[in-house]
Amino acid sequence: MAGFVAKSYQQQALDSLLAYLKACRELGDADTAFYQTTRALWGQGVPYRPLAGFNPAMPYFCLRIPTGGGKTWLAARSIGMVNAHLLHVSHSVVLWLVPSNAIREQTLKALKDPRHPYHAALSDAGPVTVMDIDEAKSVTPGTLSSNTVIIVCTRQAFQVEETESRKVYESSGALMGHFDNLVAEQREKLLHSEDGATVPYSLANVLRLHRPFVIVDEAHNNRTPLGFETLRRVNPSGILELTATPDTTHTPSNVLHSVWAAELKAEEMIKLPIRLETQPEWQKCLNQAIAWRDELQGRADAERLKGASPIRPIVLIQAEPRRSGHETLDVETLWQELQDNHQIPVECIARATSEYKELEALEQTYAKGIMDPDCPVTFVITQRALAEGWDCPWAYILVSMAELHSSTAVEQLLGRVLRQPEAKDRPDGVLNQSYAYVVSRSFRDTADSLRDSLVKGAGFERREAREFVEATQPQQTPLDFERFKARSSFTPIPVTLTNKPAKRDLNKLGDKVAWEPKTKTLTIQQPLDDADAETASQAVASDEDREAVGQAVEESRKQVSVEHFQTPSELGKPLVVPQMGLRVQGELQLFDDPEVLNYPWDISLYDADPTTAQRKRLEGNGVAEVGQIDTDDNAGRLNVDFMKGVTHDLALSYQPEHFNDVDLAAWLCRNLPDQTLTHESKRAFVTRWIQGLLKIDTMNLAYLNSHKFLLREMLEQRVGELRQRAVKQAYQDSLFDHDKKVDVVVGGAEMEFEFPPYGYAPNRVYDDRFGHINFRHHYYGQVGDFDSKEEFECAVWLDDQARKGNIKFWVRNLDRKPACAFFLQKADGKFWPDFICKLPDDTILVVEYKGGDRYSTDKAKEDRMIGELWAKESQGRARFVMVTNRDWGSIVSLM
Repeated sequence: MAGFVAKSYQQQALDSLLAYLKACRELGDADTAFYQTTRALWGQGVPYRPLAGFNPAMPYFCLRIPTGGGKTWLAARSIGMVNAHLLHVSHSVVLWLVPSNAIREQTLKALKDPRHPYHAALSDAGPVTVMDIDEAKSVTPGTLSSNTVIIVCTRQAFQVEETESRKVYESSGALMGHFDNLVAEQREKLLHSEDGATVPYSLANVLRLHRPFVIVDEAHNNRTPLGFETLRRVNPSGILELTATPDTTHTPSNVLHSVWAAELKAEEMIKLPIRLETQPEWQKCLNQAIAWRDELQGRADAERLKGASPIRPIVLIQAEPRRSGHETLDVETLWQELQDNHQIPVECIARATSEYKELEALEQTYAKGIMDPDCPVTFVITQRALAEGWDCPWAYILVSMAELHSSTAVEQLLGRVLRQPEAKDRPDGVLNQSYAYVVSRSFRDTADSLRDSLVKGAGFERREAREFVEATQPQQTPLDFERFKARSSFTPIPVTLTNKPAKRDLNKLGDKVAWEPKTKTLTIQQPLDDADAETASQAVASDEDREAVGQAVEESRKQVSVEHFQTPSELGKPLVVPQMGLRVQGELQLFDDPEVLNYPWDISLYDADPTTAQRKRLEGNGVAEVGQIDTDDNAGRLNVDFMKGVTHDLALSYQPEHFNDVDLAAWLCRNLPDQTLTHESKRAFVTRWIQGLLKIDTMNLAYLNSHKFLLREMLEQRVGELRQRAVKQAYQDSLFDHDKKVDVVVGGAEMEFEFPPYGYAPNRVYDDRFGHINFRHHYYGQVGDFDSKEEFECAVWLDDQARKGNIKFWVRNLDRKPACAFFLQKADGKFWPDFICKLPDDTILVVEYKGGDRYSTDKAKEDRMIGELWAKESQGRARFVMVTNRDWGSIVSLM
């Protein structure tokens, strides 16, 4: 477990977080920092919405991570970054709020366990103490001054209108030491008792003194005014929300970074697509699910014989609630059905309800609970929902005995079957998918409800949910109009009736039909399934009309009426692109980091003198340390440097470290994360740099001590600049200098990138802003947005060439998505070409479009050089072209 490696989407989320924290610190304003950071990251600045009742400059932001994406690990990993780059402190207080006691217990256990990845993620925060709210009520000043203290609790621990009824707001003798020697300024900021005369020695006031950074897990559950008032009481230095479904309307979250479900699928975190089958007869539906579980077990056993880890596929069954006087498919009925009619042994069935706690009993019986290899359970029957936090990646099949109707229970159960066992794809692709069997007569309505559950419960985008629910039975595919409507054309079917249909029944069909009373015409506008057909039949009175409607329904389902076309990815056609590798010292490795180049690198003492920019930044940083207030001439608003105010408050709460120049150099070296430098060279460089600063008239050791985190950032930036200079020279020499050139390998079994069938995750989908077109030859059903109209026109031209047979298919390549897009490595980052085309002879053609204003830049030259080198070394398997000014002829010459 200690060897946990972040997925690329997780690392990108952390990169976005780091960029924002640095911007907040530098600008002192969360609003400006948010807009600038999102513009730099995504090419489009997102307006910031401050939280009512809080300082508008306080960082309040959200990471949107779908179910199964590892939100808790990201939260733990963020704490060290917050300390170093936002708060500029060695130790802080973190208030970690969770939605329930079950989640609280799980989070506490994982964060405290040295063997757990969550605990390892805290390593950058230095010494850490994790505690619950009861332990925090007696926390000592010594603990707060020497550790980053993480208090994990439910929101209810603080959330109350009558504050005196909660212990966190009451005076406690165990906390009196925190209030010794407070200055007047600190006392003024404390919560007072009702008489206003005394200061409660409360945990709430300890938190206020230490300006806690707040992490809100499952933040969509904390949107009430009282919930936000609770956060305001602790005087936070910032609020980080983590959720799959951020609020976008009432109290909108500032979503800094969104992870798409397709990224999780591309990185083997979740099982997709969800294969759906509906059956009107419940016993047949259950029988189909049992038979498929047996099929999955057989496939898992076959893999195990070849060395794969064992899997015991589990079925989650959602029963109906019991109703007095009615026959229902309740827990007891289904429990008996499994035993009597399907011969499932009783020990293989677990019931999870308020009455039956059989999952909890498994935890007591088996070391790993239901995931224990010795546990026999293969069926779990529940009614409303499973216990919060219950996790079982072996859950593969969801069975619902009732129409879905987007219930909360279905949303939660659906999330249970998505997680991929061991976060690693199985050799048999059938074991990388999820399955749903639902008692229903309407496949389309069920599919739409399932998609609603993915959006509301699992945090999928609507466009993703549309793609990720598929019909198991081929005959049900044409009825899935929601999934295919963007790629379908339907010829409306008019039916002339003799009498007016019943309005009540027509309303049930919604926009699937339209009634024109003047001509007495009922027009079928979408294919109708069995349930829709019955409703339409009930709407008309005469046998003649019912027969006419029946014929029209049958016609609506014929393929000639609905023009479906499947994308190349849906048809299983591979898109494999040769990647560039380097053979360094006899070992072949993917060229995805310039650090693989063997280059001499050591920092020179001649570069250690403080630069003019560094001097200006340091000299300008000490003004108005408490928080500068001025007026915006345009709007007349007061502007407050929020982060300087936080720094001032924390300086009053934490005793400063009085380093001499040697101690300060040692601290900077320890906190300067650069594995490419030797300790000796780093220490010599840092020592000389500090000596250079102390020679400046306005600098002294006390000042440098109080700004050591700023010094660390400046050193990190300077060392990065110097290293980048060396990397760029090594890159040029190794790849383009024939005398020093390394062995470049393009393609082959070890150097290939395959576009994942369900892993396309554009941040923005093309929305017809440059013109409407149905791209019929794009590899995926969705098309990523274009940067310009000319780039869009290039895509249109490529699609037309595919129509003519000159190209098999193509894909709009994505930026910053290493799990689902192709890149070429450069010295200073990755080059993500615009389009990847597969030619009729299976050659790969990469097309990069550059506007006329960018074609002659140094960046474009570097892109062209690496692209042409990649094509040259591919031994004819790949071609590269950079296009500008709509010069389509340059592409034709390579086709």
